Amino acid sequence: MSSQSDVLSPKAKASQHHGSTNAAGFTDYFDLDGLLTEEHKLIRQSIRDFVKREISPSIEKWAQDAHFPSEIVRKFGDVGAFGPTIPVEYGGGGLDYISYGLIMQEIERGDSGMRSTASVQGSLVMFPIYQYGSEEQRRKYLPKLASGEWLGCFGLTEPDHGSNPAGMVTKLEDKGDYYLLNGAKLWISNSPECQIAVVWAKNEQGRVKGVIVERGMEGFTTPEIHNKWSLRASCTGELVFDNVRIPKENVLPNIEGLKGPLSCLDSARFGIAWGAIGAAIDCYESALKYSLQREQFGKPIASFQLQQKKLAEMITEITKAQLMAWRLGVLKNEGKATSAQISMAKRNSVDMALQVAREARQIHGGMGITGEYPIMRHMMNLESVITYEGTHDVHLLITGADITGIQAFK
Repeated sequence: MSSQSDVLSPKAKASQHHGSTNAAGFTDYFDLDGLLTEEHKLIRQSIRDFVKREISPSIEKWAQDAHFPSEIVRKFGDVGAFGPTIPVEYGGGGLDYISYGLIMQEIERGDSGMRSTASVQGSLVMFPIYQYGSEEQRRKYLPKLASGEWLGCFGLTEPDHGSNPAGMVTKLEDKGDYYLLNGAKLWISNSPECQIAVVWAKNEQGRVKGVIVERGMEGFTTPEIHNKWSLRASCTGELVFDNVRIPKENVLPNIEGLKGPLSCLDSARFGIAWGAIGAAIDCYESALKYSLQREQFGKPIASFQLQQKKLAEMITEITKAQLMAWRLGVLKNEGKATSAQISMAKRNSVDMALQVAREARQIHGGMGITGEYPIMRHMMNLESVITYEGTHDVHLLITGADITGIQAFK
């Protein structure tokens, strides 16, 4: 009698049928490859190979063990996953935004937590230092962040202020020769392992300022959050500031107000809009392979109408999200992408990916809840992605405000 693993495992009995894919093995029903340059495809393939080599073999164990593999940070730096749109002179890749999107998509095919590590570093730490920092700050921090020598984090969300960042209570007081920082931030990706944190706080006039806080500054601690059911291979924690002395040269000089942190979130949300598609593709392709292998009533379950309905709807929704993300990338490259467009794409991609994961879980039956397949891990991860960097509901209301001119969340 065959073992269950022999019958069910795609590792032991992998089908060569991938559905409609391009040469790189991506689900691509509408030939989006025809819209990409050769450089785009080479970048995507290099990241895909990296993920298959460095992440996929271990990700199920890392997630089961709630382990963040700190060695991956240097490896991300080596492969160019940190700050790919930052100019080469500061250690970045000098690439366009479609390249960035493809990198995030492929990393999230591996795991959302791994993509969080990379997108926080590039969009929420390197981006504000490049965009709003002094030349001295750029030279000091960006090369170390790009290489993975340093890991950074982004401090905006507070224990009592998530969707309403304007309500933040973290304070920055001018003491003449230095600033004094007091307060706390919560749900901060990378914080337990970070060397620096880009933190947003209010000055005495109530204006939001960005500061670079460095590991080792007295009064600065980064407690880790444990017992997560989601993003288990990513490290998450707090940022606590107890009379931390911030040198004046650590303040970002070229921005004031919420525009600073919100523009960073736009960059990160753009990456999520692409990244979540990667998680959906991984779930879809696993479900398609499984449905062709798994037999019931004497034939593959892929031959049954309800399974075909699930698979057809999955590939339709993935394709729609791919087209939206590609168009958003074009607009971003042209400097025309709006915050509202980015919100719509982030919300759509993550919601789509979560629905695909849930349908894929059903196609896998009981096996779908095991670590033999990636489905349940993706599903749990996406439960965080659907609320971080703007909740599902708030992004919907951003669209509502954009089309009506009326803000419903104030």
